[in-house]
Order: sequence, then structure tokens, then C-alpha cells
Amino acid sequence: MKRNPIQFYSQEKEVLETELSSLKKSIYTVSTLRFLVFAATVAGIYLLFGATTEVLLVSFIGVVLFVILLVKSSNLQAQKQLLISKIAINATEIEVLQKNFLHLDSGREFMDANHYYSHDIDLFGKGSFFQYSNRTKTAEGAKLYAAQLTDNHILEIEKKQEAIKELSEKIHWRQHFSAVASLVKVRFSAASILNYIQGYKNSLSNSTRILTAIFPAVSLLLMTLVGIGYLSFSFIVYWFFIGLFFSASQIKKTSTIYNASSKAKETFKQYYQLLEEIEKESFESSLLKEHQQKLATEKEKASLIFKKFSKILDAFDQRNNVIIAVVGNGLFLWDLQNAIKVEKWISTYKHTVKNWFDVIAFFDVQNTLGNFCFNHPTFVFPTINANRKGIEARELGHPLLNSEKRIDNDFIINKEQFFIVTGANMAGKSTFLRTVSLAIVMSNLGLPVCAKELEYAPVKLITSMRTSDSLADDESYFYSELKRLKFIVEQIKTEDYFIILDEILKGTNSQDKAIGSKKFVEKLTTSKSTGIIATHDVSLCELETAFKGVENYFFDAEINNDELYFDYTLKKGVCQNMNASFLLKKMEII
Repeated sequence: MKRNPIQFYSQEKEVLETELSSLKKSIYTVSTLRFLVFAATVAGIYLLFGATTEVLLVSFIGVVLFVILLVKSSNLQAQKQLLISKIAINATEIEVLQKNFLHLDSGREFMDANHYYSHDIDLFGKGSFFQYSNRTKTAEGAKLYAAQLTDNHILEIEKKQEAIKELSEKIHWRQHFSAVASLVKVRFSAASILNYIQGYKNSLSNSTRILTAIFPAVSLLLMTLVGIGYLSFSFIVYWFFIGLFFSASQIKKTSTIYNASSKAKETFKQYYQLLEEIEKESFESSLLKEHQQKLATEKEKASLIFKKFSKILDAFDQRNNVIIAVVGNGLFLWDLQNAIKVEKWISTYKHTVKNWFDVIAFFDVQNTLGNFCFNHPTFVFPTINANRKGIEARELGHPLLNSEKRIDNDFIINKEQFFIVTGANMAGKSTFLRTVSLAIVMSNLGLPVCAKELEYAPVKLITSMRTSDSLADDESYFYSELKRLKFIVEQIKTEDYFIILDEILKGTNSQDKAIGSKKFVEKLTTSKSTGIIATHDVSLCELETAFKGVENYFFDAEINNDELYFDYTLKKGVCQNMNASFLLKKMEII
């Protein structure tokens, strides 16, 4: 039985809010206890002042209890932030399912007017499919999702479907993964950090490493000897200044290492937790297991390796503490110790860390795809049929349109067929083209599509629907369109594509357009490709009688009681009712 997504998110949100309310009470209780312990410790020291043993005992117990409560408070605060994040996740899903999603990331940076199809079908930008569907929480995950939407990849679709189906049911795991990912705000991209790690060369000499390893042991030995009265305290003072002098001589190198490596601190703090979530989860689908296995190492888990580096960077950050900077460097060469640990970690893992970064981005994207699947229980996974040689869809619709108002269409096209689609203005031609285009992209990605049934042979997509002129390149609209058509012709020479065109050769006169359009369609019909061509030029419909693979379809418009009516239904034949003149009169333009 399929769940109602909005009902699930609403119930989950209520449960989480109840947990948060209870947690806030616990935080208040622990904070109160911490204050009472502090007050009791101070009072005890005051009342027992002079009794050394009792004062030390009270101080010890008070400090221990205070630290325990401090750690407990810190853990509760972390749980609180996690709950707040999960509540926000469920609230967002409710908003999106109510078609309120324009506040989310639009993916505008991924827009490309020259791409095979992304610009034409609103994959990115305000109101786009990316904005509607994307739930990635890492910058690298968002980039990978955009890449998968645009890569025109048609292999292993059934493996992708299997992974998406599995993750769609792992709702709590997905939400926890997203919440963990969102808690740490990363200022530097994973790509820049990866470049730093992979290109890093050690700057500290072997002699410095040997001295740094020996120095703390000598310090401890000297302190022991001074403590038992074997040496005078002046030996510690001399050694302390030697340590400060040596640390100062290496400060340029250690500062350079610190400044560069500290940029990775937030990323590794986020990533080791995400790796931990991936490692401990049990997956069944081959694609998820395959990527999970990339985290396996001979000695330690990838999450533990990342966590160690995160701890090293945290320790290195203590150099900004005055006591650590002076005492730590003077007696233990603190900066050098941490700089050496950073270099050792990078040297050990610089060649494998990219794989682990990629796994996190992969699961971030799969999380998004699984979330989309769960949010649309009425959508169907396409049946992959390489022998079908075309597309057959029943009640195909656009996923971003309101399901209560959306008009769905049946659609069957065989390989090497071309549909000429005519229709009145606003009758639904362009929406239909984008519906078919998006269905192909979603199918190739492994997603369920907005249809009752869809069977197809995987095919790459190419479109020409929104050509524009370019003042920067001194190009006219017509020349830009010719370049696009030339691009399509070159691509279909080597591979089969599903081609979708909207009103070709718009930038020239009617007679020239009709002649050129017919010649271009004739050329397409001799290729091995398949497609749809929408046009207002009904003369193109004559090609149905000239070519076996061409069929005419249309979207109609009717005028009833001086009002324009659209049924947005694809019909066989040629459109007879155009509405431009009617609209001009209706709006009192003419």
C-alpha cells in the first residue's frame, strides 16, 4: 500500500516537534543541574576553606560532575539541532507538494543555452524541475545531480530504478542523512579541498620530523627529573625557550599548512558523519552496494579515517589559544606536531580521498531521487524494452503541473517516426513537447514518470525550442537557429536521438520558412532518429502523404459563447482552428 506523502510528512513533523519539546525540557534540567553543581562546589570550597583534603575532594567531584553535565548538555544541543533540521525537512516537503517551491535553490548556475535540451525544457532556473526536485545538501551533490540530469546517459537504467525504489522506502535514513549534512555550514567547496589534498607536497624536512618526535619525550623527562628534585627548575626554563625558538623558526611553514588545511575542517566534520551513515546502513540494490563498497579499506573505515583528520584539524586550531600557543609550543612543539600529522594524513590518503568524496556526492543525489519517488506514489517506473523501438505512454503529464487541473495524453510513437503537431496559440503544444522531453530525461535517470504506463527503448534527447539571438556574439536570431539545427544534424549522424523541435525557422519570412522547414524535415526523416515537430505552418502537414514515417497530430481550440476553450488533448489530424485574430479582437488590440 502506497503512503500519502503529505500525510506522512505532517505526522512525522508532529512526532519530531513532540520530541523537540521533551528535549528542550531535558536541556533545561541539565543546565539547571550544571548551575547547581557549580554553586555547590563554590559553596563547599568556601565552607571547607582551610581543610586542604576536603577542599581538593569537593573540587575534584565538582569539576568531574560539571564536565559530565557539560558533555551531556553539548550532546543534547546536537540532538536539538538535528531535530530542528528534520522538522524543517518535513515542512519543506509539505510546501513542495503543495507546489510552493520557488524559495528553494533554482540551480541557475547550471543553466546552459547551448545544451542538448536543458534550456528548452526548464531543467534549471526559477520554477524548474531542478528547483522542484533537488534535495541535495552538499555543493558537490548538487553539481552531480545537475550533471546526471544533463548527461544524456541511457545505460543501466534498471539498476538506477532499483536503487531509487529502495531508497524511497528508507525515509528515516534519508532524512537523517540530509539533516546531518545540513548541520555543518561548509564555506569552501569539496573540489577546492580535493585539489589542495591531491596536489599537496610535504614542506617539513625529515630532521624536523625526527626532532619533533623526540622533543616532547625530553620535556616530560625533564619535568619528571625536576619534580623529584634531581634537576633545578632552570633546566625546564632553558628547554622551554629552546622549544619556542625552534617553533618560531618553523612558523612560516606551520602557518601555511594551518591556513590551507583549516579550510577543510568544516568539510571533514560534515563528511565523516555522512560516511558513517552510509557505512552502517544495509543496502540491497547492486548500485547502492557497489558505491558503499568503495568505502571499504583494509585497515579502517573511511569514516574513521575522515574523523581522525577532522580531530587533527580541531587540535591544530587550538594554536589560537594563548596558553597552547606558548606552553604547547615551548614544551611540546604543538604546531609542528599537528602540521606533521596533517602532512602524514595527506600523504597516506591523497590518492584515495577522491573516491570517498564521490561516494558522498553519489548518495546525496540518490537521496534526492529516492525522495522524489516517495513524493509521487502515483508515478510509474518506465518499462525498459529495447525491442520496442519507440515510446508508448498512457496518460502522460507534466510533473510540475497541478494534478487536479492537468490534462494527460496518451502517446505512441515508433522509432524513425516524426509527428507534425499543429495547434492554436496556447492550445498546449509547447507544454506537450516539454512533457515528452522531461519524461525521457526522467526515464533515463531512473526516475518514475508522470503517467499511468510508459514503455520505451532508452534514447538520447535533443531539442530546439528556445533559440535566441546573441548581441555579445553579434548573431541574429535566424543565424542562432541555423547553428542549432546544424548542431542537431551533426549529432544524429553518429547516434540515434529523440528530436523535439518547436516552430523551426521562426526568424525568416513565411514562404522561405515553409520551403526550408519542409527540406529540413525531409532530411530528418531519412535519418535513424525519431521526434516531434510543433508548428503553426499547416503546409508542413503535407509531408504525411509524402513520407511513410510522418504523421499529423494537433491541439484544438474552440470558441463557445464568445469565449476561447481549450481541451489540451492530442488528436490525430491537422488543426483547423487558429485563434490569433480572435485574441487580438478579444483583447481590443484590433
